[in-house]
Amino acid sequence: MRRHLLLVAFLSAADGGFAEVGGDPERGEKVFGQCSSCHQVGQGAVDRIGPQLNHIFDRAAGAAEGFRYSAGFERAAAGGLVWTYDTLDRFIENPRTLVSNTRMSFRGISDQQDRDDVLAYLRQFSASPANIPEAAPTAAAVDHSVAPEVLAIVGDPAYGEYLSGECTSCHQASGVGGGIPSITNWPADDFVVAMHAYKDGVRAHPVMQMMAGRLSNEEIAALAAYFESIQ
Repeated sequence: MRRHLLLVAFLSAADGGFAEVGGDPERGEKVFGQCSSCHQVGQGAVDRIGPQLNHIFDRAAGAAEGFRYSAGFERAAAGGLVWTYDTLDRFIENPRTLVSNTRMSFRGISDQQDRDDVLAYLRQFSASPANIPEAAPTAAAVDHSVAPEVLAIVGDPAYGEYLSGECTSCHQASGVGGGIPSITNWPADDFVVAMHAYKDGVRAHPVMQMMAGRLSNEEIAALAAYFESIQ
């Protein structure tokens, strides 16, 4: 397959510098796979666990309309953080070094070429300055599917709060975590899919498999409703 090299230059809004960077958007799409359980990009992309990433370049941080950001992102937004190539590069290298107390638990991408390729891929979904049409939508989490009747169960958030004690002994309700992923503000469907992935042994974490295995479909739905409701 012919490897396309996208060579683009961006003015850094953060420091006024000039950065010339290169990346392979085709390879970047593959690297982006590790991000796609939380973020969508492309035509029809919507907010899920994280905000959709269309037009992310030159967008102010914390500005995706309708998405509930963590306190850490609200502080970064108030401080004027804008997503340029340089700030995005620093963020995806290690999210918590640029935005403290973010709910984003992703440990980051250490390899510079991987980051360049991901940014070249994402760059295709920002309208300016390059006029590149949007591609086909990327998918949401795809590691597991759950029967529609299970997803249709409407959970009781009060019952979920009652059940949440074991969860919040590790996952802080504030969304802050030292290496433990945040589960607050997740869309209920994503929470249900994740728990059933552990319950069915698709995701390999023995503690989570044990915890999920104890829960009924109704209890998982209640927990999903509770954690979705936490501000």
